[in-house]
Formats: sequence, C-alpha cells, structure tokens
Amino acid sequence: MADTRLIQSRYRLLDLIGRGGMGEVWRARDESLGRQVAVKCLKPMGPQHDQAFTRVLRERFRREARVAAALQHRGVTVVHDFGEHDGVLYLVMELLDGRNLSQLMEDNKQHPLPVEDVVDIADQVAGALAYTHEQGIVHRDLKPANIMRLADGTVKICDFGIARLGADIGFTSRLTGTGIAMGTPHYMSPEQISGDPVDQRSDLYSFGCVLYEIATGAPPFDMEDAWAVLVGHRDTTPEPPRRHRDELPAYFDRIVLDLLAKEPTGRPHDARELGRRIAAGRTSLTYVPTVATPPVRRADPLGSREPRLPSWTRGMTTGHKAGGASVLRTTPPDAAAGLTGEWIPRVDARRATTPRPTERPTPPPELVATLTNRHNAGLSLGRLGRWAEAGEVHRSVAAEREHALGPDHPDTLASRYEVGFTLSRTGRASDALREYSRVAQGRERTLGPDHPDTLAARQEMAYVLGQLGRHFEAHQTYTSVLAVRERTAGSDHPDTLRCRHNLAYNLSRLGRLEDSYRLAEEVAEARARVLGPTHPDTLVTRYEVAYALGQLGRWPEALQVYREVAEARVRALGPDHPDTLTARYEVGISLGRLGRSGEALDLYRHLIDDRTRVNGPADPETLRARHGLGVNLGRLGRWEEALAEARDVCAIRERVLGPDHPDTLVSRREVAVGLGWLGRWTDALTEYRRVAASRERVLGPDHPDTLASHNDEAHCLEQLGRGAEAVEVYRRVAVARQRGDGGGR
Repeated sequence: MADTRLIQSRYRLLDLIGRGGMGEVWRARDESLGRQVAVKCLKPMGPQHDQAFTRVLRERFRREARVAAALQHRGVTVVHDFGEHDGVLYLVMELLDGRNLSQLMEDNKQHPLPVEDVVDIADQVAGALAYTHEQGIVHRDLKPANIMRLADGTVKICDFGIARLGADIGFTSRLTGTGIAMGTPHYMSPEQISGDPVDQRSDLYSFGCVLYEIATGAPPFDMEDAWAVLVGHRDTTPEPPRRHRDELPAYFDRIVLDLLAKEPTGRPHDARELGRRIAAGRTSLTYVPTVATPPVRRADPLGSREPRLPSWTRGMTTGHKAGGASVLRTTPPDAAAGLTGEWIPRVDARRATTPRPTERPTPPPELVATLTNRHNAGLSLGRLGRWAEAGEVHRSVAAEREHALGPDHPDTLASRYEVGFTLSRTGRASDALREYSRVAQGRERTLGPDHPDTLAARQEMAYVLGQLGRHFEAHQTYTSVLAVRERTAGSDHPDTLRCRHNLAYNLSRLGRLEDSYRLAEEVAEARARVLGPTHPDTLVTRYEVAYALGQLGRWPEALQVYREVAEARVRALGPDHPDTLTARYEVGISLGRLGRSGEALDLYRHLIDDRTRVNGPADPETLRARHGLGVNLGRLGRWEEALAEARDVCAIRERVLGPDHPDTLVSRREVAVGLGWLGRWTDALTEYRRVAASRERVLGPDHPDTLASHNDEAHCLEQLGRGAEAVEVYRRVAVARQRGDGGGR
C-alpha cells in the first residue's frame, strides 16, 4: 500500500500515523479537494483467506463504512469516503489534531488526568454516545485509544463500525484463533465476554472502564493475564475509584460504579441519562441514582427541563420528512422490516367466507435473511444521500420479496415504501405518488385503514402531492390522516405531531400564512413538551415557525427564532451538521431582509468557509451560500464584486447542475441584475432573455417564474428606451396571467 502512495488517483499517502491489529493509519492529502485527511487501511485481503470469507469481509466493510459515514456529530470522527484499492479496504476520515486518551496517559507517565479534564471528557463522550445510540449504532470497542482529545479541547470517538466489522466477520476466531469475544479485554462488558447479545449499555460499561482508568491511572481490573481480566469483569466488584484518588467527586465515583454494574439493567438507562447525571453533578455536586426504568428528566446543561417521555416514545424515530433538511435519515418503524415471526394477515370479517387463496410456499430462511440485509444496505445508501443507488436496491428487493412472500406481505410493502421514498428524493414525485398509493392500498387491505403503517404511507402521499404543487389535495390528505392519528394515538404522539407539522408547512404553500404560523407554534410547543426543547424534531418545527414569520414580513422575530435554532443545533448536532448550517443560512437571509447586509456578508463568508470544508467548493449548498454573499454585496452597492461572484457561481452551477436547473437560472438572473445596476442594459437583456427562454422550456409559458422573467425582460427594454417592445411583453404577461387565473379552482 505504501509503495503506490496514491489511492484511487485521489488520496496521496504522506506519512504513517499509527499501526494496529487491523491495519495502518496514514496522513494523506486529498488531491481532489486539496485538504489533509487520515486514511485507515485495513490489512490486505490476500490468498490466505478463502473467497467466501473475503466476500463477507467486503460486504460487512461497505455496510459499516456507510453507517459510519452517515454519522454527523461534533463528538464523532467524520468519515469522508471509503473503498477498496489493490485488495486493501480503506476509510478516509478527517485528520484530527490531538492525542487519544491512551497517549495522554502515556504523556502523563500513566498518572491520572486532572479531575476537571476527566469530567469534561465524560460529559462530551456521553453526548456523542447518546447521538450514535439513537441512530441504533453500538461501538463495541470503546477504549482510551479510540477516544481523541483535540488541541481545542473537543473530544471525539473514533472507529465506529470497525469493531462491529470485526465482530460480524469473526476476526478473533478466524484471524487470531483465540476464540475470545470481540473487544479489548480491559474494557469489555460481561455480556460481551459471555457472548450474549450487546446493546448500548455494553458501550456504557466500556466507557466506565475508560473513565476509571483516566481518573485513577489504571483500568478497574489491571492484571497481566487476559483471562484473569475477563473473569474480573464477569465476577468481581471493582473498588470505588475514590479509594485510589480521594479528590474525585463523590457523584463521579457513584456514576463510574453504576456504569460498571455486572447486569445491564443496573447501569444508567442510556447515554442521555448519563449526560444528565454528569451535568447535575457538575452544577450541584449531588448524586442522582440510577433507576432501571426511564427516569424523570432533570435539568440539562442548557437550563431547560424535559418532562418524562410517555412509554410509547421509546425507540421512536425522528421525523424524516418533517423539514427535508436533514441528510441523516433515521429508519422509520417499518423500514427495517424482516421476518421476525409468522406473518398473520388482517382478516376482514365481511370477507370471512371468501375462499382462501392458494397458500404460498414458505421461502427459505436464507433468502429472507439475504433480502433483509439487502434492504438494510439500501437504507444505508439513503442515509448517505445516494438515493439513485438506494432506489435500485429497493426496487430489486421489492420484486424478489413480492415473488417469495406475496405483494401484500409487510416486507414487500416496506420495500415498496422505500422505493417511493427514493423516488421522492430524486425528483420523481409522480412516480413516488403511484408507489405510495400502492403501498397504502396494500396496507389498508392487510393491516386496516387505521394502522400506523397505513397512515405513514398516506402521509407520504400527501407529502409528494405537495411536491407536485397539488397543495389542496395534500391538505385534504393530511387532515384525514391527522384525524385518525389523534383518535388512535393521541394529540401528543410523535407521529401525530409530525402530521400536524407537515400540515402547517402545507398551509403556508396554500397562502394561509397566519394559519400556518399558529399551527407551527402549537406543534413546536407540543414537541418541546414531549420530546424536549433541543430535540431535532422540535428544532425543525421552530425553523418552520421562523419561516412563517418571514413570510408574514415579521423579519425581526424570524431572525431571533432562526438564531435560537442555529445555536441549539450547534449544541445538539454540532457546528458542521447540515441542519445547523441551513439554519445559519436563514439567519443570513433574515439579516439581508432587515437591511443589515454588512452582518449578512460576514455571516456568509464564514458559512462559505465551513460549507467548503464540509461539503466541497462545488456542492449546491456551498454555492447557495456564495449566492447569498453576492446578493448582499449588491445591496451594499458593491456591484462589480457582486457581478463577479454571480458569474462565478453561475458557471459552476451550470457545470454541476446543468444550464436549466432552477439554481443555475437564479444565478443567471443575478448576473443580469448586476449588469443592469452597472448600466450595461444590452448585456442584461441578453441574460434576462436566456432565463425566460429556459424557464418557458422547462416550466411552461404560463408558469409564474416564466412570467416573472418576461417582466424582467420588459423592464430592461424600458431602460433601453424600447418602450413599444416593453409594452408588448407586458401585454403578453398580463394575458397569460389572466389565462392562468381562469384555469384555477
């Protein structure tokens, strides 16, 4: 690997950072984007492994790499890319400037770290674990070497997916022959040692071992013999950390001992509860005991109070359609469907006398498992935003499930549901509507009209109706679904609130701005009460509140809400999360609307830097921020700079998105605006006409955007003294608008 120096003609290896049991880590340069990265190279897959094993390794690697790449949190190492080169699997990650906890201990001559550093590390890692666990991901190999502290004090967890990869393909038995369960002995949970299934509480135990070591200077069971260490984890009660170091706070001592409980039920319920206990201890120095059931939420570091969640919220997913801004889509309840037991179709009493159809033979379990794995691979592709590829996977799985299980089997319909989702995300709303309609009809036949999965399909129908501009039909569908959800699940159920959120969004598209604002306010308050004020769904609805305020012309209030959402997303999701960056963009829009273009300019410059670092210089969102920069340069009268920026953005958009893409045309219009302000009206007319011709070709002659472009053309003709031509264009626009008004409802 080192001999080639260049991977996939893009990543140039510069120097070796570290070497471990599963491979090497190199500092490298991304030649495409001109940035420094870290490249982790797994051991070569040579002839010593049989083909079946190699195939499994590749598949597991791709699956886990996709999951790792989808994680977006300030406390988790960012994975940029992955692949295979000359038989070597590799991951491309952000290059971290810092030391892992093992190195920090070595630097400190194996003495414990300062108490304030230990508590700060505990707090940050708890937040990162809470996020990853809520995505359904368990690390499985938390240890000091996998936790980095950066130069600025940020703490990041590394190697998500790598430990799981080792567990899934049986590294320990196939590669080392030891037969020891996957994990590092000093940090393994008792359930890992016993070979029992593990969940998020196993990570909490391992983290307890890490905290014990950095707080005292040694792990809880520090013996030379690996088997003695494993037996200690399984059978021995650890000594309290304060016996080794009496300056440790009492609350921290109790938290670590609770993390090290032999039974998972004795540990904190989840990482969020752990974080709350750490925060409560730091502020009040009181001990908050662990309980086996979800506890009443106490004051969090932000000073808010979150009520106890109803039992039915446990395991609920976030609203993946709530705002469309989040790249990371959590799996809806039906999307990870696999055969977990016998499927019993719904029987309609009115049809009880109808002869049963010929029974379909039971498919082989291997086929069912394979299709489930492929379904989940499609979900992973979707989480990465690779919707076209995800759609191909889901279509093929849907066809095979239909053949093996039948067209109305829940698994078949789950695959078709995902096909609809990918169609919606790739701009094929009409096709998505047909797919969702098919799913809704099948679920109504087998599950009933009021089943949550049936309602989920109908709600997606409403969403794509909105995409198609059929907002009145969308409104009717949302209203009917909402009535059932409120009756069957209650007004505060997350699914009910999601439907009300979508209804508020659709009301704004119907022009009912006051109604949209009031409903969005109600949903935001309810979500804050049920899910907490910093839950992503709550923030999405508050974002919609800000949008409605802007539409109503209440820009000072909109700016305030957008800022609050952006700040909360920084804390909850991290500064580089797509939703955080989107909220910052809207802050810039609001500043510009309020005439505060100087502030908007500063904001957009920082946002462009961050977007370029996270997404690259040609990403649509980076270009959107640059467009905002150009607009505000114009507002400040700096038209030469504004024109140069608009031309540059337009050229990149035309190359990346195409000449007729709406964003490209918006940039082309901005070029025309700049030319006009500089008095170059003949050149401006050429650009305005290009925009009008493209919109007429793509959107139709009577579309509002097409007519707006013709108005621009007429205004330009007036500036050139060609009044008769301008009047004729204005007349055509007026006729087209009357024609459009006559064809409305």
